[in-house]
Amino acid sequence: MDYIFAEGNGRVISGKDKIFGISTLAKEAVARDGKENVTNATIGALIDDNGELIVLSSMVEVLKNMKPAEFAEYAPIAGIPEYLEILPRAAFGDYRPDGYIEACATPGGTGTIRNTISCYSKYGDAVLTSNWFWSPYNIIATEIGRRIETYEMFDENEHFNLKGFEEKIVELLKKQDSLVIIFNAPAHNPTGYTPSDEEWDEIVAILKRCGAGGKKITMLLDIAYIDFSGDSSTARSFLPKFGNMPDNILVVAGFSASKGFTFYGLRTGAMLCITQNKAIADEFKRVTSFASRGSWSNCVRVGQLALAKVFNDEALLKKVFDERKVYEDMLSARCNAFRESAAAADLRTCPFKGGFFVTVPCENDDAVNEELFKDNIFGVAIGGGIRIAISAISEDKCRMVPGKIAAAINKVNG
Repeated sequence: MDYIFAEGNGRVISGKDKIFGISTLAKEAVARDGKENVTNATIGALIDDNGELIVLSSMVEVLKNMKPAEFAEYAPIAGIPEYLEILPRAAFGDYRPDGYIEACATPGGTGTIRNTISCYSKYGDAVLTSNWFWSPYNIIATEIGRRIETYEMFDENEHFNLKGFEEKIVELLKKQDSLVIIFNAPAHNPTGYTPSDEEWDEIVAILKRCGAGGKKITMLLDIAYIDFSGDSSTARSFLPKFGNMPDNILVVAGFSASKGFTFYGLRTGAMLCITQNKAIADEFKRVTSFASRGSWSNCVRVGQLALAKVFNDEALLKKVFDERKVYEDMLSARCNAFRESAAAADLRTCPFKGGFFVTVPCENDDAVNEELFKDNIFGVAIGGGIRIAISAISEDKCRMVPGKIAAAINKVNG
């Protein structure tokens, strides 16, 4: 892009958003050929088998019963008190890590990413994540004067690449005084990967080894998809491993109500710190509120209030969780259908255990994706692979798509 009046400031703006561009093609195909004949696997939201957005009816009732004065008032910068009080339970469930925990409201999980990078890295610093990552990480980092560097996520045995992860941390800490690491799990976007308990233990051990020299490490756990990563009752069981960390290792959990409570447009999220040092926790409250004030100011009040009402009413909470369990099971069935069909088609995927997405690695991914368009199958080419949103397509389509992808790869790449 050639800048005319705006300042570049390191921004690389490619024009039309790729995902929304492909989604537009899918909508055109629906208008032309009918919804039942189109597979729109671009959408990062939970869609029912009829192609309609799923919104928890129990949450809708909470919203309907609010008085205008309750939701129209400005929220405090850090979040309304009732919301801040329930956040540890909402984010951690029965698996609250040991340590001082403080929270700050954010506009969805994206706000957590922005504030963590802004508050805990320096201008010009590298921020570390895996080579498969949600592309807005790069936009967020660049926009505030940082850059993304990556490590290979999977090793030659398609397990989490512990060795590469540690080597990259060591490399970057030789060059800078602190490091922000973004770790999206469970149900990683875009691969659907979730580390095993043993891998989580090794990840924690790596952080402690790399921090032994005293340099600061901020581990951002992007847990946006935790409530749809399989069994939500046990998906948080790894979180206590991140308690009792050394003072120079700060853990920040990025909570999003967008996914777990179908609040996509209400932009309701939060960042929660976990530390053994009260002074660091108190500082977290101050710096994150300051960063929020200088960017989006305060967050939408209505989503915060709705979550607070739900978590302060056990009967209502059970109703929400029971309704959500139906959709958790639906997504798990889609995941299993895709896995079984991929195995039958001898189609390689990135290792995945749940969540909204599956990624199929392949060469010439743009050309493969365009070949799929001919069958009215719309995924997203993400540089080295095709991302399929199983959250957005029926179980029957999850069984059909892998064979079509395998055929498209064979046609393009031979």
